[in-house]
Amino acid sequence: MSFALTFFLAGSFADQSRDIHSNQIDLSRSAQAESTRPDPADFSAQELQLLQKRFGVHGPQTPIAQLFTAGLDHWLPLRNQTLDRLGTLTPTLRREAKSKGINPMFLVAILYDELQHAKPGEDTPLAVQSGLFKTHGLAQLGVEELIHQGLLPKNPSPHQLAWAKSELLNPERNISILAGKMHRLIIALDAKPGNNSNSSTSYREAHLLATLAYLHNGKLDYPTRILKYMQDPALHGLVYGNQEPTASTLI
Repeated sequence: MSFALTFFLAGSFADQSRDIHSNQIDLSRSAQAESTRPDPADFSAQELQLLQKRFGVHGPQTPIAQLFTAGLDHWLPLRNQTLDRLGTLTPTLRREAKSKGINPMFLVAILYDELQHAKPGEDTPLAVQSGLFKTHGLAQLGVEELIHQGLLPKNPSPHQLAWAKSELLNPERNISILAGKMHRLIIALDAKPGNNSNSSTSYREAHLLATLAYLHNGKLDYPTRILKYMQDPALHGLVYGNQEPTASTLI
Protein backbone atom coordinates (compact mmCIF):
# COMPACT_ATOMS: atom_id res chain seq x y z
CA MET A 1 0.00 0.00 0.00
CA SER A 2 1.45 3.27 -1.07
CA PHE A 3 2.30 5.90 1.50
CA ALA A 4 2.05 9.07 -0.55
CA LEU A 5 2.95 12.13 1.43
CA THR A 6 1.85 15.49 0.04
CA PHE A 7 4.02 18.40 1.11
CA PHE A 8 2.36 21.75 1.70
CA LEU A 9 4.01 25.10 2.13
CA ALA A 10 4.13 25.57 5.92
CA GLY A 11 2.91 29.12 5.75
CA SER A 12 0.07 28.41 3.32
CA PHE A 13 -1.96 25.56 4.80
CA ALA A 14 -5.09 27.71 4.74
CA ASP A 15 -4.86 28.22 0.98
CA GLN A 16 -6.91 25.33 -0.34
CA SER A 17 -6.84 26.63 -3.91
CA ARG A 18 -3.12 25.97 -4.41
CA ASP A 19 -2.36 23.28 -6.95
CA ILE A 20 -0.15 20.82 -5.13
CA HIS A 21 -0.16 17.90 -7.56
CA SER A 22 3.18 18.88 -9.01
CA ASN A 23 4.65 18.88 -5.52
CA GLN A 24 3.65 15.39 -4.47
CA ILE A 25 6.37 12.91 -3.64
CA ASP A 26 6.15 9.33 -2.53
CA LEU A 27 8.09 8.60 0.64
CA SER A 28 6.96 4.96 0.70
CA ARG A 29 9.60 2.29 0.36
CA SER A 30 9.09 -1.20 -0.99
CA ALA A 31 10.92 -4.11 0.62
CA GLN A 32 13.52 -3.90 -2.12
CA ALA A 33 14.00 -0.17 -1.65
CA GLU A 34 14.35 -0.62 2.09
CA SER A 35 17.15 -3.12 1.58
CA THR A 36 19.05 -0.80 -0.75
CA ARG A 37 18.45 2.43 1.19
CA PRO A 38 18.35 1.51 4.84
CA ASP A 39 19.09 4.92 6.33
CA PRO A 40 15.75 6.59 7.19
CA ALA A 41 17.48 9.98 7.32
CA ASP A 42 18.57 9.62 3.70
CA PHE A 43 16.48 11.80 1.36
CA SER A 44 16.28 11.45 -2.40
CA ALA A 45 17.21 14.38 -4.63
CA GLN A 46 13.53 14.86 -5.47
CA GLU A 47 12.54 14.91 -1.81
CA LEU A 48 15.21 17.46 -0.98
CA GLN A 49 14.21 19.67 -3.88
CA LEU A 50 10.56 19.70 -2.85
CA LEU A 51 11.32 20.15 0.84
CA GLN A 52 13.58 23.08 0.04
CA LYS A 53 11.03 24.60 -2.31
CA ARG A 54 7.98 24.18 -0.11
CA PHE A 55 9.39 24.61 3.39
CA GLY A 56 12.60 26.57 2.94
CA VAL A 57 14.76 23.91 4.55
CA HIS A 58 18.37 23.71 3.48
CA GLY A 59 21.63 21.80 3.79
CA PRO A 60 23.55 20.62 6.84
CA GLN A 61 25.40 22.75 9.35
CA THR A 62 28.93 23.78 8.50
CA PRO A 63 31.61 21.25 9.53
CA ILE A 64 32.75 23.55 12.34
CA ALA A 65 29.20 23.85 13.68
CA GLN A 66 28.80 20.08 13.53
CA LEU A 67 32.00 19.60 15.53
CA PHE A 68 30.78 22.09 18.12
CA THR A 69 27.45 20.27 18.37
CA ALA A 70 29.17 16.91 18.81
CA GLY A 71 31.42 18.39 21.48
CA LEU A 72 28.45 19.59 23.51
CA ASP A 73 26.95 16.11 23.37
CA HIS A 74 30.06 14.75 25.12
CA TRP A 75 30.07 17.33 27.91
CA LEU A 76 28.68 15.32 30.82
CA PRO A 77 27.72 18.19 33.17
CA LEU A 78 25.54 19.70 30.45
CA ARG A 79 24.06 16.31 29.54
CA ASN A 80 23.13 15.51 33.13
CA GLN A 81 21.62 18.97 33.58
CA THR A 82 19.55 18.44 30.43
CA LEU A 83 18.37 15.03 31.62
CA ASP A 84 17.39 16.44 34.99
CA ARG A 85 15.36 19.21 33.40
CA LEU A 86 13.62 16.81 31.03
CA GLY A 87 12.83 14.55 33.98
CA THR A 88 10.69 17.26 35.55
CA LEU A 89 8.76 17.62 32.29
CA THR A 90 8.14 13.93 31.61
CA PRO A 91 4.46 13.94 32.71
CA THR A 92 3.69 16.82 30.35
CA LEU A 93 5.61 15.16 27.53
CA ARG A 94 3.77 11.86 27.93
CA ARG A 95 0.40 13.60 28.10
CA GLU A 96 0.95 15.73 25.00
CA ALA A 97 2.45 12.86 23.00
CA LYS A 98 -0.58 10.70 23.76
CA SER A 99 -3.03 13.51 23.07
CA LYS A 100 -1.55 14.35 19.66
CA GLY A 101 -0.61 10.81 18.60
CA ILE A 102 3.13 11.50 18.49
CA ASN A 103 5.92 9.10 19.40
CA PRO A 104 7.06 10.37 22.85
CA MET A 105 10.65 9.38 22.11
CA PHE A 106 10.57 11.67 19.09
CA LEU A 107 9.41 14.61 21.20
CA VAL A 108 11.95 13.99 23.95
CA ALA A 109 14.73 13.66 21.37
CA ILE A 110 13.88 17.08 19.93
CA LEU A 111 13.71 18.65 23.38
CA TYR A 112 17.00 17.03 24.37
CA ASP A 113 18.74 18.37 21.28
CA GLU A 114 17.38 21.88 21.66
CA LEU A 115 18.30 22.04 25.35
CA GLN A 116 21.79 20.67 24.71
CA HIS A 117 22.50 23.27 22.06
CA ALA A 118 20.61 26.28 23.43
CA LYS A 119 22.34 29.65 23.33
CA PRO A 120 23.05 31.11 26.79
CA GLY A 121 20.48 33.70 27.80
CA GLU A 122 18.33 33.36 24.70
CA ASP A 123 15.20 32.52 26.70
CA THR A 124 15.39 35.31 29.24
CA PRO A 125 12.28 37.53 29.00
CA LEU A 126 14.38 40.56 28.07
CA ALA A 127 16.13 38.75 25.22
CA VAL A 128 12.88 37.28 23.93
CA GLN A 129 10.97 40.55 23.92
CA SER A 130 13.92 42.37 22.34
CA GLY A 131 13.35 40.56 19.06
CA LEU A 132 16.95 39.34 18.81
CA PHE A 133 15.81 35.73 18.52
CA LYS A 134 13.18 34.28 16.19
CA THR A 135 12.56 31.04 18.09
CA HIS A 136 11.88 30.57 21.77
CA GLY A 137 11.48 28.08 24.57
CA LEU A 138 12.42 24.44 25.05
CA ALA A 139 11.73 23.36 21.48
CA GLN A 140 12.85 26.63 19.86
CA LEU A 141 9.50 27.42 18.26
CA GLY A 142 8.61 30.59 16.40
CA VAL A 143 5.57 32.78 16.95
CA GLU A 144 4.34 31.76 13.50
CA GLU A 145 3.63 28.27 14.83
CA LEU A 146 0.90 29.69 17.04
CA ILE A 147 -0.57 31.30 13.92
CA HIS A 148 -0.52 27.94 12.10
CA GLN A 149 -2.34 26.34 15.03
CA GLY A 150 -4.98 29.06 15.21
CA LEU A 151 -3.77 30.33 18.57
CA LEU A 152 -2.81 33.72 17.16
CA PRO A 153 -4.27 35.83 14.32
CA LYS A 154 -2.31 36.25 11.10
CA ASN A 155 -1.57 39.88 11.89
CA PRO A 156 -1.10 39.93 15.66
CA SER A 157 -0.91 43.14 17.63
CA PRO A 158 2.18 43.95 19.72
CA HIS A 159 0.27 42.85 22.81
CA GLN A 160 -0.63 39.53 21.16
CA LEU A 161 2.97 39.00 20.07
CA ALA A 162 4.17 39.56 23.61
CA TRP A 163 1.60 37.04 24.85
CA ALA A 164 2.69 34.50 22.23
CA LYS A 165 6.33 34.79 23.25
CA SER A 166 5.42 34.33 26.90
CA GLU A 167 3.47 31.20 25.93
CA LEU A 168 6.54 29.79 24.22
CA LEU A 169 8.63 30.48 27.31
CA ASN A 170 6.26 28.38 29.42
CA PRO A 171 7.82 24.87 29.35
CA GLU A 172 4.52 22.98 29.47
CA ARG A 173 2.91 25.17 26.82
CA ASN A 174 6.01 24.90 24.66
CA ILE A 175 5.82 21.10 24.73
CA SER A 176 2.11 21.24 23.91
CA ILE A 177 2.75 23.55 20.95
CA LEU A 178 5.61 21.32 19.76
CA ALA A 179 3.31 18.28 19.83
CA GLY A 180 0.69 20.31 17.99
CA LYS A 181 3.24 21.28 15.36
CA MET A 182 4.18 17.67 14.71
CA HIS A 183 0.51 16.68 14.55
CA ARG A 184 -0.10 19.48 12.05
CA LEU A 185 2.83 18.47 9.87
CA ILE A 186 1.86 14.79 9.91
CA ILE A 187 -1.59 15.72 8.62
CA ALA A 188 -0.02 18.00 6.00
CA LEU A 189 2.19 15.11 4.89
CA ASP A 190 -0.95 13.05 4.32
CA ALA A 191 -0.02 10.62 7.08
CA LYS A 192 -1.89 9.63 10.22
CA PRO A 193 -0.98 10.64 13.78
CA GLY A 194 -0.47 7.65 16.04
CA ASN A 195 1.24 5.57 13.35
CA ASN A 196 4.80 6.58 14.25
CA SER A 197 5.46 4.47 17.34
CA ASN A 198 7.37 1.67 15.58
CA SER A 199 10.19 3.72 14.13
CA SER A 200 12.83 1.35 15.50
CA THR A 201 11.53 -1.48 13.29
CA SER A 202 9.68 0.31 10.50
CA TYR A 203 11.76 2.14 7.91
CA ARG A 204 8.69 3.98 6.69
CA GLU A 205 7.80 5.35 10.11
CA ALA A 206 11.42 6.26 10.85
CA HIS A 207 11.62 8.11 7.54
CA LEU A 208 8.47 10.04 8.41
CA LEU A 209 10.02 11.07 11.73
CA ALA A 210 13.23 12.05 9.94
CA THR A 211 11.16 14.22 7.62
CA LEU A 212 9.37 15.85 10.55
CA ALA A 213 12.71 16.52 12.23
CA TYR A 214 14.02 18.11 9.04
CA LEU A 215 10.96 20.34 8.80
CA HIS A 216 11.31 21.35 12.44
CA ASN A 217 14.95 22.37 12.29
CA GLY A 218 15.66 22.97 8.61
CA LYS A 219 19.16 21.46 8.75
CA LEU A 220 19.93 18.30 6.81
CA ASP A 221 22.09 16.76 9.54
CA TYR A 222 19.38 17.23 12.18
CA PRO A 223 17.26 14.12 11.41
CA THR A 224 20.23 11.80 11.96
CA ARG A 225 20.85 13.33 15.38
CA ILE A 226 17.22 13.05 16.40
CA LEU A 227 16.95 9.40 15.35
CA LYS A 228 20.15 8.69 17.29
CA TYR A 229 18.84 10.41 20.40
CA MET A 230 15.68 8.30 20.17
CA GLN A 231 17.88 5.27 20.93
CA ASP A 232 19.51 6.90 23.99
CA PRO A 233 18.94 4.59 27.02
CA ALA A 234 18.78 7.57 29.40
CA LEU A 235 16.01 9.19 27.37
CA HIS A 236 14.19 5.87 27.19
CA GLY A 237 14.39 5.74 30.97
CA LEU A 238 12.83 9.17 31.23
CA VAL A 239 9.92 8.40 28.95
CA TYR A 240 9.15 4.82 29.94
CA GLY A 241 10.65 4.53 33.43
CA ASN A 242 9.19 5.55 36.77
CA GLN A 243 12.28 7.02 38.37
CA GLU A 244 14.12 10.28 37.97
CA PRO A 245 17.29 9.98 35.85
CA THR A 246 20.62 9.57 37.55
CA ALA A 247 23.94 10.93 36.38
CA SER A 248 24.86 9.02 33.26
CA THR A 249 28.01 8.45 31.27
CA LEU A 250 26.11 7.16 28.24
CA ILE A 251 26.37 9.28 25.12
